[in-house]
Amino acid sequence: MKFLDLTKVYVRSGGGGGGSISFRREKYIEYGGPDGGDGGKGGDVIAEAVEGLNTLIDFRYQQHFFAKSGQGGMGQQRTGKSGEDIILRVPVGTEILDEDEETVIADVTEVGQRVVLAQGGNGGWGNLHFKSATNQAPRRANPGQPGVERTLWLRLKLIADSGLLGLPNAGKSTFLAATSNARPKIADYPFTTLHPNLGVVGVDNAEFVMADIPGLIAGASEGKGIGDRFLGHVERCAVLLHLVDGSSDTVAEDYQTIITELEAYGGELADKPRVTALNKIDALDDDERAEKKAELEAACGGPVMMMSGVSGEGLTEVLRAVRSEIQEDRLRIAKASEEPEPWRP
Repeated sequence: MKFLDLTKVYVRSGGGGGGSISFRREKYIEYGGPDGGDGGKGGDVIAEAVEGLNTLIDFRYQQHFFAKSGQGGMGQQRTGKSGEDIILRVPVGTEILDEDEETVIADVTEVGQRVVLAQGGNGGWGNLHFKSATNQAPRRANPGQPGVERTLWLRLKLIADSGLLGLPNAGKSTFLAATSNARPKIADYPFTTLHPNLGVVGVDNAEFVMADIPGLIAGASEGKGIGDRFLGHVERCAVLLHLVDGSSDTVAEDYQTIITELEAYGGELADKPRVTALNKIDALDDDERAEKKAELEAACGGPVMMMSGVSGEGLTEVLRAVRSEIQEDRLRIAKASEEPEPWRP
């Protein structure tokens, strides 16, 4: 299944049905009076967050969503049928933006959450509504209200508790594969990861979701490489894990490159809690480890953890550091397995 996180849709709600002008005509009833019914309401266009989706690929093949209009009223005080609603099923974490692609209309972050994107028009009144003591035979009815037509953008921001940051080939996908059941593509060339991956990571009987996004390079905020369009997928994370390639000769410059791009992206992303780890230490001897750790600590001004996604060294300690930055209500605590009682006749 292809990954798509930004798409444009065109929606239009249904118009309301017109009211009816009708008079009761029945044998042996001399003064029947008005009996025109109201028009039916037009259908709404609704966005609903559902489980089991992590892409907007369905909206690549269908971009137009038009709800049905309500039927007109009829005689004998019959109200017209309302138009059926159109429901857009979107993944949890989808932002709905106006046509300018900046104004946020809604942000659906919970399963089952519904947002009305276009309200259907109300049905018009029939002439039954206009009768009075001074106007006992009204010959007027209201037309139905027209529907609403608008162009919207859907932007998906994956729901994850923690996110991975780093240059291409920093070992992010290897780390995710080593700590979860996710199986992202891993290769020895830059930009192996072309779209975000999610994995459920567990440590000390607690589970949380980790997001791996394509690597950033210098100038990503200006569109170089894949750019920073995938940074939105780690905006909702509670903590960021910044991996620095230990086999690089410029670990301090590599660290600063990512920080510069986070600051250029704006928002609160650069201020989120971060855990910095020196990766690929299995390729370093003791002297190189100490030298590069000291260099990276001087660059980030804080502690640096040591790990290797290939050999597994230091993975548990890094996961515990990430877990400590996540609030307890976001963690999923695994239930202790109970031993079954011995069988008795």
